[in-house]
Amino acid sequence: MDKISGKSGFKRTALNIFITLAFGLVYFYFALPAINLHDKDFYGFFFIMAAVYCVLSFISSGIYKITEHGEFFKSIKKTCFLPFVVCILLLLLLIFGSLASSVVFRSGAYTKLLEPEDGNFTEDVKEISFDKIPMLDAASASRLGDRKLGELSDMVSQFEVSENYYQINYNGTPVRVAPLEYGDIFKWFNNRSGGLPAYIVIDMVTQNVEVVRLDEGMKYTDNELFFRNIYRYIRFKYPTFMFDSVNFEIDDNGVPYWICPKVEKTIGLFGGTDVNGAVLVNAITGESQYYEEVPTWVDRVYSADLIIEQYDYHGLYQNGFWNSIFGQKGVTVTTDGSNYIALNDDVYVYTGITSVGGDQSNIGFILVNQRTKESKFYSCAGADEYSAVNSAEGVVQHLAYKATFPLLLNVSSEPTYFMALKDNAGLVKMYAMVNVQQYNIVGTGASVSECEKEYERLLAENGITQAQPKPGNEIKGVVEDIRTAVISGNSYYYFRLAGQDWYYCLPVASDQTAVIVNIGDSVVITDAEESGEIRNATTIEKED
Repeated sequence: MDKISGKSGFKRTALNIFITLAFGLVYFYFALPAINLHDKDFYGFFFIMAAVYCVLSFISSGIYKITEHGEFFKSIKKTCFLPFVVCILLLLLLIFGSLASSVVFRSGAYTKLLEPEDGNFTEDVKEISFDKIPMLDAASASRLGDRKLGELSDMVSQFEVSENYYQINYNGTPVRVAPLEYGDIFKWFNNRSGGLPAYIVIDMVTQNVEVVRLDEGMKYTDNELFFRNIYRYIRFKYPTFMFDSVNFEIDDNGVPYWICPKVEKTIGLFGGTDVNGAVLVNAITGESQYYEEVPTWVDRVYSADLIIEQYDYHGLYQNGFWNSIFGQKGVTVTTDGSNYIALNDDVYVYTGITSVGGDQSNIGFILVNQRTKESKFYSCAGADEYSAVNSAEGVVQHLAYKATFPLLLNVSSEPTYFMALKDNAGLVKMYAMVNVQQYNIVGTGASVSECEKEYERLLAENGITQAQPKPGNEIKGVVEDIRTAVISGNSYYYFRLAGQDWYYCLPVASDQTAVIVNIGDSVVITDAEESGEIRNATTIEKED
C-alpha cells in the first residue's frame, strides 16, 4: 500500500512540476523577466511560480480535505517546504539587496554615475549656418512621414509609419528614422512572410522625406507578434541580460538595426542603473551580436531618461543624502524636458540645470553623448526652457502660435534657444531665437535666416555683441519683375533680375528701400549665398 501511495505521490509531484513549468514558460513568454538576481522582476516571476506549484500540490494531494489541524499543517509543510524556503531566502535577498542599494547609505556612489566636466560652450558647440539647423521636431516628423506614406499606393493600404521617430546622425546629417508597421493583425497575417518593406528617413534640416525600400523586408521589429518581436527575440537569445528600451537606427550603408542597450546594476544588488554595451540586431536577418564597445555609427545607447536620472543623483547627493533634504546646499536637478543636439557625428542629450527650489531659471546646462556618456556642464545663468517658450509665444501672442521645445544653439557665441512657432493646425509659421541669459531678447522671423538676422540685430542693439555684416554676394542687375506677399503680418518683396530665373526675397522690415524699387531700376542686391528658386536677400540699393 505504501509503495502504491509512494508511486502515486511521485506522479502527482511530477505532474505538478510539469504544469508549473508550463505555466512559467507562458508567463515568461509574455512578461519577459531577465533570469538575473539583479532584476526585481525575476523575484516576482519565481514567487508566482512557487505559488502555482503550492496551489497545485494543495489540490492534487487532497490536503484541503484534511480536518485535523495538526495533520493539515504537517501535510502543507511536507508538500511546500522546499519552495517556501527558497521564497524566504529570495525575499531576504530582496530586502537586504534593496537596503544595500539605497541612496540613504550609498549616496556617494550614486553621485559618481555621471560626473560632468566643465566645458566651454563657444569652443565645444560650434556655430552652424542657418541652413544647417535641424528644425524638425517629432510631431512635425510624424506629420511628414504619414503624408509621404499616403502618397505610396502600394504601401498605404497595408502599412503605417511607427509613431517613434528616432533622431540619429546619418552620414553626418541629422535625420529622424522610423520603421513601418503592419496596419492591423489581419495585415500582419498577409505580409509577415515578406516582412516590413521599407523605413522612413526625414532630413531634419531640409525636411526632405525619403521612403527607403528594402530588397528584403524587416522581419524583426517591435511591431511583430510572437518570437520575431524584438523584445521577445532578444530575451530568448540573451535570457540573463537586462535591457533598456531598444532604438531603431541605420548604419552607414542604410542597413536597419535594433540597438538594444544592456543594463547593469552597479550599486548593491538593485541600484546604480548603467549601460554596459549593447546587442545589435539586424532587423532583416535577425543576426545579433553583443558589443561592450559599440560601433561608432551607433548614436543612441544611453537613453535620455537614464542620463537625466543619473545627473539628478549627482545634483541631489553631491553633498550627501541628508543635505538633499535638510539645508539643500548646492543641490541641483535637471529641468523638465530635454532635446538633442548633433555634434561631431554623434547625438548629445541637452537639458537645463536648475536649483532644487524651482525658481524657473537655470544655472547652466549639460550635454551628454548618447553613445559614450561623455558629459560636460556649462555654467550659464539664465531662463529655463519653458520660460523661453513663454517669452517667444508672448512676442506672437496676437497670432496664438505655440512654440516647440527649444533646441540649444550657438549664435554669435551666445547660448541661444531656437524653436519653431506653430499655428493651431500644427504647421510651422515662424521661428524664434531667445537668448538664454537675457530671455527678453527674442528674434522672430518667417524664415530661419530672417529670424537669425533679427536676433543678431537685437544682440547688437542690447550691447551683447558688436554688429558685424554677414558675408554675402553683391549682385548687380536690372529689375525685371517684382512680386509681393504678406506672410504672418509681414510684407515681403520678391525681385527677379534680368537674365536670372530666380527671385530674391527681402522683408520690408529688413530694408525699406524695397518699397521704392521699380521694374527697370538698376540695383545692387546682397544675398545670403544660397541657391534655389527663392533666395533670401539682406539688402537692396538703387544705383543712380
